[in-house]
Amino acid sequence: MKRPLLLLVGLAGLLLLVTGCTTTPDSPSADARWRPRPGIAWQWQLTGRVDTSVDVPVYDIDGFDQSAAVVSSLHGKGRKAICYLSTGAWEDWRPDAGRFPKSVIGRGNGWEGERWLDIRATDVLEPLMADRLDMCREKGFDAVEPDNMDGYRNRTGFALTAADQLRYNRLIARLAHERGMSVGLKNDLDQIPQLVGDFDFAVNEQCAQYDECGDMKPFVKAGKAVFHVEYELPVSRFCAESRRLKLSSMLKKYELGVWREAC
Repeated sequence: MKRPLLLLVGLAGLLLLVTGCTTTPDSPSADARWRPRPGIAWQWQLTGRVDTSVDVPVYDIDGFDQSAAVVSSLHGKGRKAICYLSTGAWEDWRPDAGRFPKSVIGRGNGWEGERWLDIRATDVLEPLMADRLDMCREKGFDAVEPDNMDGYRNRTGFALTAADQLRYNRLIARLAHERGMSVGLKNDLDQIPQLVGDFDFAVNEQCAQYDECGDMKPFVKAGKAVFHVEYELPVSRFCAESRRLKLSSMLKKYELGVWREAC
């Protein structure tokens, strides 16, 4: 039996109202994501017991090592928490290390116990990274810092291309966004023009030492924070330029403990 046209239109409108015009907790809105602005202060601590007394609005801490209680403590002090994960390299001490097949584990990346991953193998890596991002979300993190996102520029043991890296980095960004978290582009300076629209902020190491901080301008121009650290230069060598560029800069030691000297 044919339904009257007005009834069909009414039913379609009701369906759109129910399914298309509301946002459920399981379908996070892009507008709900945290978007750090240029110049915001931060702390980056990946080793030791997290010192939550540093008076800054943003903390970047290890996603595996830190608990939901630590994240909750930071939130209780009005701070945002970024979940550090290595998404481009395998780490032999992580609890899920045994889930990575040998076929995707390549050369060492210069850090003890770490090896590059074959980011072309997204059929293998996507579910593993999705589980890691689920962990960040379940602990209450606001954002993710995925590390080792520039394997194509390194000797990984795999024939990675720039296109492979773009595809993988966008995959990680999508997985984070689907879980309601913002996500930062770690280093990967050459691909900033293509990726600035996919990421909510940037994390950079040593752009001042290598005269690369100007490469971060697309993020600042887009109103997105650039969290920046130097390890070897004194603050007198980079802070003036960092302030001019509106970077969130500080001096840290390589072990990324509590100590910091901010601009």
